[in-house]
Amino acid sequence: MPSRTVWSVILAAMIMAFAALSITPASAQVTSSGGMPLPVDQAFKLSATRQNDGSVQIRWTIAPGYYLYQDKFSFARSGSDLPVPELQGNGQSKDDPTFGPSTVFHDHVAAVLPLDASASAPLEVRYQGCQDHGICYPPIVRHVDATTLAVTDPEERAPATQANEWTTPAVTTPASGPATGNETGISIAADNGGMIGSLLKDGGVAMVLASFMLFGVLLAFTPCVFPMYPILAGAIARQGESVTALRGFTLSLAYVLAMASALGLLGVAAAWSGQNLQMALQSPLAIGAVSVLFVVLALSMFGLFELQLPSAWVNAIGRLGQGNRGSLASAGLLGFTSALIVGPCVTAPLAGALIYIAQTGDVALGAASLFALGLGKGIPLIAFGTLGPKALPKAGAWMTVVRQAFGFVFVATAIWMVSRIIPAEAGLALWALFAIGLAVWLGAFDTIGPDASGRRRAAKAAGIAAALYGIVLAVGAASGAGDPFRPLANLAAGTGGAPGSSEALAFRSAGTPAELQTEIAGRNGKPSLLYVTADWCVTCAVIDRSVLSDPAVQSTLARFNLIKLDVSGNTPEQRQIMQGLQVVGPPTMIFVDPEGREATGTRLVGDVTKATLQASVEQIGSDKTGTVR
Repeated sequence: MPSRTVWSVILAAMIMAFAALSITPASAQVTSSGGMPLPVDQAFKLSATRQNDGSVQIRWTIAPGYYLYQDKFSFARSGSDLPVPELQGNGQSKDDPTFGPSTVFHDHVAAVLPLDASASAPLEVRYQGCQDHGICYPPIVRHVDATTLAVTDPEERAPATQANEWTTPAVTTPASGPATGNETGISIAADNGGMIGSLLKDGGVAMVLASFMLFGVLLAFTPCVFPMYPILAGAIARQGESVTALRGFTLSLAYVLAMASALGLLGVAAAWSGQNLQMALQSPLAIGAVSVLFVVLALSMFGLFELQLPSAWVNAIGRLGQGNRGSLASAGLLGFTSALIVGPCVTAPLAGALIYIAQTGDVALGAASLFALGLGKGIPLIAFGTLGPKALPKAGAWMTVVRQAFGFVFVATAIWMVSRIIPAEAGLALWALFAIGLAVWLGAFDTIGPDASGRRRAAKAAGIAAALYGIVLAVGAASGAGDPFRPLANLAAGTGGAPGSSEALAFRSAGTPAELQTEIAGRNGKPSLLYVTADWCVTCAVIDRSVLSDPAVQSTLARFNLIKLDVSGNTPEQRQIMQGLQVVGPPTMIFVDPEGREATGTRLVGDVTKATLQASVEQIGSDKTGTVR
């Protein structure tokens, strides 16, 4: 019976929700009481004492839950490296996720070196360590005075301007501790614990989960979620005559639970693998495979064949769903795929959850927050899937038309996805073929008689419009254009570059930390805007087209050095930059003052509007560079 399936799905949702609530309080309590990473000089207390023979013992007292790497110790004087003496401590083997098999020291470690008390040059000590199941600190440098044995930081950073001193294998994590530069040459602003940390402090675990569910509801109406509506509608339409409100609710719930579960697993995978899984899945292979999947679904909707699960799977699912023939599993698979590959944009809540996981090691609360975020995203989807079938007329020949229409929806989804990994003009050519094919299906080239119905005439008119648009797209593709919303931009400009895009702002590109340092070093007393983007990022395309193309915005940013960090390939160099900048993924905008420091509270993650961009510009402008108007 369908009702049995509905209650089974609802029961599964309740179990997952109660499991999340029962797991997270304990872990949250541990985190809030002592899980925040320590400042580096508290995690690894360095001291120096003079021995009877005139040598100096350098000793590290290591806080519980932290360790130092044996092969990261080095010493130098006057610019010359010194031999590393035998280290005194209990070294232990560790299969480290960052550096591989390593020997590490817990509790304490010491080294004895000759150091003449009358020497003028200090002893330079270098080392590096991590927190167990948490963050890793960048390489640390300290100086030991030869006469007084005082330990100092050669950079002499002031606490008021310190940003963040730690990084993580997955996401370089903002926190409330001191700051240092990193391989990008930029001091990253602290955020005092991040989004989840603030919510946890204000209202506990319930506040965190409720807030993330609300964030999800708001995100359900953003460009990254819009593609999920036609995908869900297509999954429902494939049911044919069996579509009812109850059936639509069941399929929608299966889709949303799978989507929410995928987001929850995203947090676990990020902690385990050391990177944003959504970005890792933006490889040409993954995108190509999913595009082929949607083409296969489209061909099935067109009636070329009947797409079914293997009979053994159908029988197993049928025993649970009484004749659903795997449709719930299909909806779940689409929901899971949609969360990870179809909608890969990074939003502020998603970034906050991933950062929290990396910062504290609290995988349970971070994953539960992402699950709640997915449920919030799915509430409008469930309403859409439930109410949609009620508005449809009774079963009949129209069902074939609807199935074929959603076949075009799946083809459009495949083109939209594959356009991320092929040249822009090739993607525009595919859209041209799609529009012309749609025109043929609508009957643009069919002959209709004078007694044709109004519906038939409307379909033909729509087909003619689609055909004309397809021709325009084809002309645009031939001219080298790539934007289906502005296909004739190149012809209008009379050049090979489309005006009014973010490129009109003359962004310079940086693909490695060294290139980024070079660009930042050449700022000539001007602030900088670092724009992290990717060609597969839907929200990035909206920002380029609707925000950065605005003349007022371009005028506002005229006094900035503009640097674009394209992470489309997710290469090791690109991941290194994101790690150094504490970026989870695109779109992210970072504002850096002329001294190379990120201005606190100016970072923009996810959807960017003209108002939020202007607010960040004015905030950094009011610091030292003058308000930018």
